[in-house]
Amino acid sequence: MNCDELLDRLYEYCGETLPGPFYLRIKLHCLFCPQCAQELERFELAQDILRNDFIPPGVDFTGAVMAKLRAEDRAADSGEIEGPWGEAAGVSLRGWVLAGLILFFSLASAFLGMDFIKIAASEGSSYMLPLGITIGAAVTCYGAIFIGSHLKELSQRFGLH
Repeated sequence: MNCDELLDRLYEYCGETLPGPFYLRIKLHCLFCPQCAQELERFELAQDILRNDFIPPGVDFTGAVMAKLRAEDRAADSGEIEGPWGEAAGVSLRGWVLAGLILFFSLASAFLGMDFIKIAASEGSSYMLPLGITIGAAVTCYGAIFIGSHLKELSQRFGLH
């Protein structure tokens, strides 16, 4: 093994411990080659610096962040968190139900003004598919947002834990 091959294989194990037989082979080669011995010494010194002294340990913010999160969680549970105009954050359950009823009745009443016989005669019955998909998507999105924003209250109300 010549010097270039040896150094290439040495750099492949950067940051890892060298296998026993390969380490012995390097040490044997370095006994007879002062340039490789010097390069091996530099390499081991660089690895030691990178492992121990290069990056100083950072400040641990875990305790402070977790304390802040716990305080915010307690404030949210007690209703102390308020919106930008002084009201409680979020929309009340009554507001959600009222908005849902308005959405439901507006979607249901959309059919009252249509003349289904004329539309079916000119367009065929396939015009109902996009209308049904739109109504279904609106109701599904509303329900998903409602459930997602009131998950804690709904799970307590229905005994889901």
